[in-house]
Amino acid sequence: MALSISAALLLGIIVFVLLKGGSLRLGAALACTLFGFTLAATGLAPVINNGLASLAGMISSF
Repeated sequence: MALSISAALLLGIIVFVLLKGGSLRLGAALACTLFGFTLAATGLAPVINNGLASLAGMISSF
């Protein structure tokens, strides 16, 4: 049985764990989040999505 979760959910969980563990400060997490939102509004968004889909395909083939 394969389990698929969204990359956004997985990254959100990672950020939450890093914040709770003290490895990441709130300011840095907010800056990364805002950078992600602004990057998604640029012309690079389709390239990034295709790259992530390709990476997910490679990982799932193992």
